[in-house]
Amino acid sequence: MIREVKEESGIDVVVNQMVNVISNTGLHKWYDGVTDVPTKVMFDFACTAVGGELTVSEETSACKWVPKEEVLDWITLPAIRLRYQSYLDYAGAVNFIEYVTETNFTCSVKAQRTL
Repeated sequence: MIREVKEESGIDVVVNQMVNVISNTGLHKWYDGVTDVPTKVMFDFACTAVGGELTVSEETSACKWVPKEEVLDWITLPAIRLRYQSYLDYAGAVNFIEYVTETNFTCSVKAQRTL
C-alpha cells in the first residue's frame, strides 16, 4: 500500500490503522456497458503523509490537498462517498460494509457493522 500511494500520488506515508473492509458484491457492467465487473473486496487504511511531493501519475489526472471537512464535496460516485464517509466517521474499530453497485452506479448498502 505504501508503494501504491507513492506511485499514484508522489506522497510517502506511514500506515496508521485499517479503517474499512468493503465488499461490492454485485455484478455490474463497467462504464463501457459490456465488461462485467466482478465482486471485489477493498481495504481502506488511514495514513499519515511523511514526505514526498504531491503529483499526478499515469493513474491520476489531477490531485490536490483538500481539508478533511470538504472532502465529500469533491466525491460524486456513491460507492466512493460511502467509503470516505465511513473513514470520516471512524471511531477506532474497523468497519465492514457490503454494498451493491447498481447499473446506474447508485449504491445500495446490504450490510454494515463494526468489527
